[in-house]
Amino acid sequence: MTACQLYLITPPEISDLDEFLTAFRAACEAGPIACIQVRLKGPAATDSHVLDVTRALIAEGAPREIAVLVNDRPDLAKAAGAHGVHIGQEDTPYEAARALLGDDATVGVTCHDSRHLALEAGEAGADYVAFGAFFSTSTKEASTRASVDLLRWWSYATTVPCVAIGGITPENCEPLIEAGADFLAVSAGVWHDPDGPGAASAKFARHLSRHG
Repeated sequence: MTACQLYLITPPEISDLDEFLTAFRAACEAGPIACIQVRLKGPAATDSHVLDVTRALIAEGAPREIAVLVNDRPDLAKAAGAHGVHIGQEDTPYEAARALLGDDATVGVTCHDSRHLALEAGEAGADYVAFGAFFSTSTKEASTRASVDLLRWWSYATTVPCVAIGGITPENCEPLIEAGADFLAVSAGVWHDPDGPGAASAKFARHLSRHG
């Protein structure tokens, strides 16, 4: 089993890109990050804003080999030159996203708390499946609650990587790592940490290194 890694998700709103990039650099310098997903919502999340944020993160992440994915929009992922896309069950179908982005792109799929949806996504060729929410989250209203046993079963039964998402913090992440999550997807747990993104990233790194 590969070591669990940190998968960041942007805040839903980024009003000051330079300020956010400073926070992102602090997180990167404090601990290893595998991926960041651009997930912008609300009226300010225009296509041009999503493209600007994505391109800036690609430039920042390239020296550190951090993959950049776009939430929901394979067309914007392609236009920005991102590494791939994350799609939900109500978004662009997997087959359409794969056809647009090609075989080399990363395409991940939200599967909530469903083994059936995850098996379908894995069989279709998804690069990872995402389960959640595991804990209460202020970033996104969660309609499902996944169990640690689901991660344990998935890591035992398949070789498709899985992402744990939803309310994950340095204080509650240990059971998810121990159960076999390949990635911890975190937003508020880093950006809203009272000690700052760098401190949060360092705390996650300490937990992850224990299981590396």
